[in-house]
Amino acid sequence: MIRAARNLSRLWTIARVLARHDALDVVDLPIATLAARLLRLGQPPIHDGRPGQRLAAALTELGPTFIKLGQALSTRADLLGEEMAADLSDLQDRLAPFPSHEARAIIAEELAMPVDEAFSHFDDTPVAAASIAQVHFAVTKDGHDVAVKVLRPGIDQAFKKDIDLLRWLAEWVELTQPRLRRLRMVESVETFEESVVLEMDLRFEAAAAAELSENFQGDDTFQVPEVDWTRTGKRVLTLERVYGIPVDEREQIAAAGINLDEVLKKAAESFFNMVFRDGFFHADMHPGNLFVDKDGNLVAVDFGIMGRVDQRTRRFLGEMLLGFLNGNYRRVAEIHFEAGFVPADKNVDTFTQACRSIAEPIMGKPMHEISIARLLGQLFQITEQFAMQTQPQLLMLQKSMLVAEGVGRRLDSSVNMWEMARPLIETWMIDNLGPQARVKETVVGAVHALERLPRMLAETEKAYTAMLNGGLKLHPDTMSAMRGEGGRRRGAPTWLPWVLAAVLAALLVLK
Repeated sequence: MIRAARNLSRLWTIARVLARHDALDVVDLPIATLAARLLRLGQPPIHDGRPGQRLAAALTELGPTFIKLGQALSTRADLLGEEMAADLSDLQDRLAPFPSHEARAIIAEELAMPVDEAFSHFDDTPVAAASIAQVHFAVTKDGHDVAVKVLRPGIDQAFKKDIDLLRWLAEWVELTQPRLRRLRMVESVETFEESVVLEMDLRFEAAAAAELSENFQGDDTFQVPEVDWTRTGKRVLTLERVYGIPVDEREQIAAAGINLDEVLKKAAESFFNMVFRDGFFHADMHPGNLFVDKDGNLVAVDFGIMGRVDQRTRRFLGEMLLGFLNGNYRRVAEIHFEAGFVPADKNVDTFTQACRSIAEPIMGKPMHEISIARLLGQLFQITEQFAMQTQPQLLMLQKSMLVAEGVGRRLDSSVNMWEMARPLIETWMIDNLGPQARVKETVVGAVHALERLPRMLAETEKAYTAMLNGGLKLHPDTMSAMRGEGGRRRGAPTWLPWVLAAVLAALLVLK
């Protein structure tokens, strides 16, 4: 009851903010318009524009958790439609900065030393202030220029209250609306919670930066600032300061004598390598987080939101994209069934037809106008008709691809960035989807099975010994047969556990 009362009170506040911005009608229910008028007490809305723009303004007023929620919802074109999802993707994660004395206090507490001992210079004016943290430039005692990210005070407690409300609402929806359970709302809230909790522990962001840097070791075309681990903690992250031109400032890049097509090619190749080679990608690579250095190489910042795609999903995704590019829509449909994205009781022929209806209008355009991200987004929109379960990792990837394509079009609208990465794509396809790759996968599976063999043999022998000693109760006839009773009495055959283990090993290898 206490939880319900607390959440209903917060829900009332949220409803009033949505009503003021005329954003209640985004739920498309007749009662929403009437409710909005009542909550505004007859006053006109303070915001006009498209529904997605009004919702973005309301979420900004509601604070950090709802800004993050809006950014997460921007990946759900299947729920909100493309226009609203696009409007939410423009949601700016910018808030008024908190006082510098609070930032200094957090740094001193986290690093167990005053700011003046940690840095020879600390700029009290932040260069950026977002919902989770703000950034200050500083200089270390040994003369290195750094950027210091400081978590907002009290953000964790505010987030816990809001996430409890979202989970409570999701639980009620799943309880009262069985047809919506396929959307896995409670699980989606938990995924959202996990991502933001990780984002609020800056040590995880530091680890993500270090892992991404390691993945691109030896590749100067995509760089990650070095982590200063001695000045990093849960609420403070210190990174090497980045110097460069924002990637969307094409005039400045060209004026610096840097070839725009080369920058675009590096952006395409680095994104492809992150997703398909490494399965670990920067999921918030908008122009504010990507710079071009004096040598024309890319430098990324802000590693709070990262995505992972396992090897199996990468293979399915690769085959799906290849099927679309080749016009083999039947194969695209089959891949969805094989991956378990579409329930087995659905009709593969009908799903093939749906895939064709989505792809033909897109793939028939000139190459530079083709958007793979939009193709995936429209594919996810047919989820309700075919009861496809939500795939959070693919939604995040699709949003990241959309952002990457936007960066590419700002640099050169006449070039398709995926076409520039074609050699990498073709090589990856051969290495991962060709006959040799399947043979390699089978061999690797067999090797892994053999690696498990010693432990399996030990467990089998232990189980067999336990059976003989009465540790496991079997039928008396079974025990008699294993001991050789019913004929002449003899000792238990010592080869039996090894035969059993060999049979199990063979089954694992052939699986």
